[in-house]
Amino acid sequence: MNSSAVPAGVLRRPFPEALLRALTGRFGDRVSTSEAVREHHGRDESPYDPQLPDAVVFAKTTEEVAAAVSLCAQHGVPIIPYGSGSSIEGQLLATQGGVSLDLSGMDRILAINAEDLTVTVEAGVSRKVLNENLRDTGLFFPIDPGADASLGGMTATRASGTNAVRYGSMRENVLALTVVLADGRVIKTGTRARKSSAGYDLTRLFVGSEGTLGIVTEVTVRLYPIPEAISAAMCAFPTTTDAVNTVIQTIQMGVPISRVEFVDPLGMKAVNQHSRMTLKEVPTLWFEFVGSETGVQEQAEMVQAIAAENGGLDFEWATRPEDRNRLWSARHNFYFAMLQLKPGCRAVTTDVCVPISRLAECIDGTLQDIAASSLPCPIAGHVGDGNFHIGILVDPAKPEEFEEAEALNRRVVSRALSMDGTCSGEHGIGLHKMGFLIEEHGDDAIDVMRAVKHALDPGNILNPGKMFSFTA
Repeated sequence: MNSSAVPAGVLRRPFPEALLRALTGRFGDRVSTSEAVREHHGRDESPYDPQLPDAVVFAKTTEEVAAAVSLCAQHGVPIIPYGSGSSIEGQLLATQGGVSLDLSGMDRILAINAEDLTVTVEAGVSRKVLNENLRDTGLFFPIDPGADASLGGMTATRASGTNAVRYGSMRENVLALTVVLADGRVIKTGTRARKSSAGYDLTRLFVGSEGTLGIVTEVTVRLYPIPEAISAAMCAFPTTTDAVNTVIQTIQMGVPISRVEFVDPLGMKAVNQHSRMTLKEVPTLWFEFVGSETGVQEQAEMVQAIAAENGGLDFEWATRPEDRNRLWSARHNFYFAMLQLKPGCRAVTTDVCVPISRLAECIDGTLQDIAASSLPCPIAGHVGDGNFHIGILVDPAKPEEFEEAEALNRRVVSRALSMDGTCSGEHGIGLHKMGFLIEEHGDDAIDVMRAVKHALDPGNILNPGKMFSFTA
């Protein structure tokens, strides 16, 4: 893809030699201007070409983050927080140059409060590492966006994933934050109390702000008991409508499923090729049930009956961990599997979320759009909460394919918005969906967002050029 990631008229800001000297004096060899390091920090999983920062700083403490931000503020230079690099809407690209602030070294688990079902971690801790450290407590952190993202990045993008239908997203699970503001001040939002009515909810303000309002350095999140029993199932369906109706009826009946995932026929073809499996290449659902042994069995039986009424075929059950992992590995590997459908391709990904009652209609309309497209477009989704994703596979050497992909993306998002849905269920806005944010919320609401941005970051140094246009 070309540099169209950068809106017209946006220029890189000067990077003063004095700032580089000051950063080097403070951080020593943890400041890098090498091409390889800048290249690594100037790309994410989006289809955009890299946009390199002028320098990369590796921070290890909140105090160091505050020092880096203060120096950038003094020189009017952008600073962009970097976690694991797994964002997919261009959130990490240094479109105006500046400093990429790598937080991966902030990887300490600060406090496990098992009695209160909370844990406090530094922003660079990944969800897998966190759960490994929680194993002996009988607790776990359920938010699973697929990639092994950092908790800071997950907070910044308001991540969710496969478990959201039962446990919610980061919005519901972040209790408190430590945040460095644009002038270098450090504030704490929230507490470990399960609820509060004390003042503005600043925690929710920063959750989902994509690094544009402050840099999150510590996160306190909710934990949950590891279930007594877990059962997984996979079921094929004659049509997408049959599969989605099964999900809708399951949710409306109040069955407390933990996960329900969907993959379309093209996606199943990719899964078979990638994982060397022989699954039916038809619309398919994955289910997971958690709870007591009796409760899990009752849930599973209810869903199997609902699926049967909708033409569900060949339920495959798994209760042993190794069998569950085998069933779920196919779904978890979907992203890499779909890339093999078109060797050498790049994926223009999009996700939308609609009220559950409109899900079947929204997916059916999307399938009609895909049928009219020349591009391979597998679909997968966390359909239990009305969220689905499309991977539009394009040849990076053919600009016309990117144009076709963006036209398809516009149709999909516009349809979701017309159904009182959202332009992004979990990917965020970044660069890719800035126009849709205006369409979803309207000019007046965006003006309020700009006012918040201006109040907290009047110099527009925190991840500038993302979410909406803003001039300091």
